[in-house]
Formats: sequence, C-alpha cells, structure tokens
Amino acid sequence: MATINFYLDSTRKSGYAPIDLRINCNSKRVKISTKEKIKPVDFDKENQLVKDTSERAIELNHYLSYLKDRAEELVNNSPKKKYTLEEIKCKLTDFVEAYKDGHDFNIVKEQVPLYGKAFTFIDLFAGAGGFSEGFLQAEHNNKFFDFLLANDINENSELTHLVRYNYQLGLDAEFLCQDITEPDFLDNLLEKLEGKKVDVVCGGPPCQSFSLAGKRKKFDKKDDLFAHYLEVIKVLQPKYFIMENVKGILTKERGKIKELILTEINSIVDIKEIPKLSAFVKSLKKTNPESEFILDCLVKRIEIEQFTDIQATGAKENYIKAIDSQFKKITPKIADYKTSKTDSRISTIRHGFNILIRDKVWEKLKRDLIKEKDYCNIDNDYFVDSFTQFITDLDSREIINKIESAFQKLEVRKEFLKQCEDIVEALKIYILNIDECLNFISNYCNEEQNQELKEIVDSIRLYKIKSPFVANSSNYGVPQNRERVLFIGCRKDQKFISEIPATVNEEEKVSVFEALYDLDFIGNNQEAHHYQTVDITKQYNGTAKKMKNLLKTRSIDGKPLSGKGKTFSDWSKSGRLNGRFENTTKPFYVRNSEALNNNQKDYAVLHNHKTSNQGDDVLRRLELILEAGNYKKAQKKLDKCGLSSNKRNYNVLKPEGQSPTVMTIPDDYIHYSTPRALTVREMARLQSFDDSFVFQGKRSTGGNNRKSELPQYTLVGNAVPPLMARAVALEILKNIR
Repeated sequence: MATINFYLDSTRKSGYAPIDLRINCNSKRVKISTKEKIKPVDFDKENQLVKDTSERAIELNHYLSYLKDRAEELVNNSPKKKYTLEEIKCKLTDFVEAYKDGHDFNIVKEQVPLYGKAFTFIDLFAGAGGFSEGFLQAEHNNKFFDFLLANDINENSELTHLVRYNYQLGLDAEFLCQDITEPDFLDNLLEKLEGKKVDVVCGGPPCQSFSLAGKRKKFDKKDDLFAHYLEVIKVLQPKYFIMENVKGILTKERGKIKELILTEINSIVDIKEIPKLSAFVKSLKKTNPESEFILDCLVKRIEIEQFTDIQATGAKENYIKAIDSQFKKITPKIADYKTSKTDSRISTIRHGFNILIRDKVWEKLKRDLIKEKDYCNIDNDYFVDSFTQFITDLDSREIINKIESAFQKLEVRKEFLKQCEDIVEALKIYILNIDECLNFISNYCNEEQNQELKEIVDSIRLYKIKSPFVANSSNYGVPQNRERVLFIGCRKDQKFISEIPATVNEEEKVSVFEALYDLDFIGNNQEAHHYQTVDITKQYNGTAKKMKNLLKTRSIDGKPLSGKGKTFSDWSKSGRLNGRFENTTKPFYVRNSEALNNNQKDYAVLHNHKTSNQGDDVLRRLELILEAGNYKKAQKKLDKCGLSSNKRNYNVLKPEGQSPTVMTIPDDYIHYSTPRALTVREMARLQSFDDSFVFQGKRSTGGNNRKSELPQYTLVGNAVPPLMARAVALEILKNIR
C-alpha cells in the first residue's frame, strides 16, 4: 500500500515555498511538483491543508484534495494493477498541467476572429447544448456560425454551458436561464442580444407542449411552449429556424398536431407587408358595406402582428375596448336600464370584456397555477378536476364561449340580432391566427379580389415550409438509431431547405463497438480519469479479428476513408472543432455554480467515466441477460434464479450495430461485453459528443428530484446528437444568403 502526502520544499526569496506531492511505495519514491507556492505559515502539515489565513484556501485545498484522490486512484484503486514510477509521474503531471493551463483563464475572452463570413445562431431549450456543439463544428466555404445565446430553465444546463463555451472555448455566448413562458422573457432575450441580428434559431420544445386549440388540456408546465417558441421566431425573424421533436408528433391526434404546427408557422408574417394587407381589407368595405365593423376588426387583428410584446398588449386591449364600446351603444336597444344593471347575462358580457382586456394578467396567473399544480404533484386525485376546470375557464376561448352563450339567452329582437352576432364574431376574430384570418377574409372577396388576396398572401408569409423531415441520427455518423422530426422554416428571401442529406449510407454507419471499445477498461463501481490501452486480441480472444474489422478510419461526419485517418473514437478524443477556437483550455468538471465561483475545478484527461455500484444480484441479472442476448430470452432463467425484475426492459447493445435511442436512465442499457450499465461518457459517445465536452453537476437523480434537477445522464439523454446538428448547420451554410 502506498502513502501519499504533501510537503513544502525550501522557502524561496519571495517568502513562498513550493508545494510538492510525494508518493512512497515499496521503498520507492515519486515526487511531483504541484506548481503552487504558499507561505509556510499558511500550511497545516498535520492535516495536509492550506490554512484559512490564505486568501486562496478554498481553491488550493480543493486542488490538493483532488490531486491526492487521483494519486490514490492510480496507486491503490486503478483498473490497471501495475505502473512504473515514470508512468505515475507522467499521469499526475497531466493533472497538474491541466490545472495550471486553466488556472489564470479569465471569463470572458473575445472570440478569435476567423476568415470568412460568420452567421449567428441562438439555441432555445438548449439542455446540454447538442445543437450548439454541432453548429460550432460546421464550416463551409469560409462560412461558419457565431454562437450568441442559449436558453434553458435549468441551472445545470447553464453551468454546463458556462464551463464549455465561456470558460473552456473562450466564447462570449450568453445564457438566459429563464422559462420561455415568463412575461418578460422576450424583453430579457432582446436585452442580452444587444441588438445583434440572429440568422438562425434552433430548439426543440418538449412534445408535451403540443395540444389542439379548444381541447381540454392536462395542464402541465410544458403546455404552450411551442407557441412561445414561435413568438421568439416572430420577433427575431431569423433566416432559418429549426424545431426538433420526437417522431410521434407526426401521428399525434391523428396528424392534427402536425397540421397545427404547419399552420402556425405559415401564420408568421413579414411585418413589412402588414400595411399592404390592411389596406386591402379596408378596401373590401366598398363591396361589403354591411360588414364594416367586422372588417375594421380584421384590420385591427392583423395589425397586432407587427407589434412586439408590450405594444401588442396595448393593441389587444384597444381591440377589446372597441368591441366593448360597440356593445355599450347597443345595450339600451336590447335591454331596459334596470335589466342592463342587474341581469346576469348582461353582466357576463361586460365582465367577459374586462377579463379579456386583462388577458396578460390572467395568463401569468395560469402559468403560476400550473407550476404550483406541478410542484404539488396534483394529478390522479380529488384536486385535479377542479384545478383543470379553473385553468380551462381562464382561457380566452372559454371566456368568449360564455359571452356568446349570454347573447344567445338574451332573446334579442331581430333588428338588433346582426349587431350582437357581429360582436361575437369580432371576439372570435380576436383569437384567430393570421392563417385563419386570411381564410376568413376570403369570405368577403369576389373572384377578382380573391386573386389579389392570393398574391398578398404569397408575399406576407415570411417562412416557406412544406412538411417536416424525419431524420435518423445514424445517417449522420452517430452510432445510434435515434429518429427525430425536424421542422425547418426557411425565410422567403432564403433558399428552400426541405431535408438534410445523409452523410453515410446503411452499410457505412458507425457501430457501437467503434464508439465505445476504447473505454471498456473499467468494472463495477470504478471511475477512470485517464484512458487505458484496450488490447482487443486479449479481450476478445476468438472474436478479435471480427471486432478489429469493425474499426474504420472515417471523416469527421462518419464517412469511411480508404487510407489513413481517424476512427470514431479518435475523433471523440481529439475533438471535432478543428482547432477553430484558439482560446480553448483544458476541460474540467465542477460540482455546482458555487464550486465554479470558488475555482474548485477538477481537471482530468478523461471525464464522466464512472460506473455505478451495483449489487451482486443486479450484476448476475445483467450477466444472464447479456448471455441470452436480450431481456425476453433471459426471462425464464431469471425467474428460475430468483432474479426477475419489475423493470420493463433492458437493451443489450450490439457491438456491430447501432444503439437504440439513448434515453436518460443508464440502466436501460447493458454494455455489449460487460454486465454493467453505461457511464455518462459512454452514453455521450453514442450521442457523438466529444470527450472534451464535460457534463457538469450530479451524475443522476431520482424520485421527485427529477422534476427540478437535470443531472448528467438526463443532459446526455435529452440532447440533440451534435453530429446530426452539424449536418443541419452544414446544409444551412450551403444555402444561406
């Protein structure tokens, strides 16, 4: 057993003494300089710590503790049982050099200007940053992407972003840690962008956020995120936007959700064309004099589209006030004075207007209620129906339905009936999107006017989109069959993109073995901070030749090469950013934001490569499933051995194929050669993240914490594979003007 301690070398003229690490083992000694100095009075020899009297005590003690842990790992707990003195010194010096390399780095350096043309992008619902990573890897004909901002609601997303893009790559990309549904989100977004033009917006609103208008919702926190994503698009009006989602979105509610999404995208208008449409609608009053009020309302509704959030709120209030004014004029004609003051039907109409005018306030209240409902786990209980009903009743459509019902029960005389119907019609126009408004306008057009309207519609639609595109990440050099739907919005002044060409064909796809073989040197409950050499001949014995044949040299996007080059694992180790970022420093891990602020950084050659501590029964269960080849075939033997599980499924990885979709729970998968779950780093490899991309914070979490925490496994599982994002970015660079 080795002994490991720190000691102070002789004091220099400056009054500071170097701190050295010393390892004694079997009468042999290794000395490593930590490259740090301290005043002798500030060092506690007995406890091997820097005293609190030193202003850098927190940082230095963390560094020394981490260095000692790595030494302990090498000499006492390493998967490799024997090291030479030189190997130990070399590996520990790697940690020291990495620490010194990043120690004096100040946030934030300016991005190094590059040759060529930079296009800008932002990443919404960013999570770990799969889209961001892929976009930064893409370059074409001296064109590349400049990263402006990412957004997510989770602190660990922000921490991972800060470490990767600000500290490690030296970029000045902002992070907005805020719920996109908050009232001031757009204002804060614009403030952080500081007037910079955004060329591309990417992001994937969670699939739970899609629901049909008017349909009773379950009301969880993810409702309406899609609508808010499009609000950002309406304000920024980028040249392209990409919305990523699960394949099931195409068939959700029998395809109606897909059509709703396309309709909403088609409803994003070119603000510069609004006056032309408004003038056209006003001109229809000449041929439709009896519908002047409705046409005026259509003009007001259309013009709301040209306003940003605060201005739009005022315009909406004025819209409802105009309808309220119309009702006040007609009230004496449909009800006597006493009735108008006491009748519940009249009160319903008046109060409905008041509620609609305060729509912004009610929307905030709804959001707060939904968050509280989610926080208190209200679902499948006696509370859920009343909560759902109340939130539903606050919806503008429900308010308008009640106003319409009140009008119907008033028994209005025939000569005033149209005026009342027009008021209800005007309220329904209020909640139409632009696409629906355009269809509504056509009802007031003759054949010639309809032709003119068609021409205006063609010019007013800002984005071209025909249908969503299904992309399988394995077609882009990712060793994973992960199908996702991409909605690609192309601004009308840009070249149309309908799909993303594959970079590899079926026979060329990257295998699981190519992605993971060089990481297969750790066992149960172990953590590695260095790569170890994997001897395929020794490890796979009779199948070694077959396994070696799986290894191919490839281009960055996975295309096999005939000559020399890098394997997929080589690309993962060296990185796919092509040396673009000159400010890049060594990767590091921090436990949380406080640790980052205190400079408590853990530097290593390899990060996020730790296996879980699984009991004997679990290991035996996994071994039986691995031997059988899949969970179903192993069921009888598991039952016989008393090792059956309530778990729905285990996926045994096939070395020669691609993995199934990587999810957020590690023990859903069994390694192809070892009965264990995957490490964070292995799952990141299957997603095509570079090894230098370090996932921060906790490794995993459970129970109710899953609602608020975003640990490493979840960050990996929820991410867009960077190589697929790179293919998207590359196609945009080829076409963007």
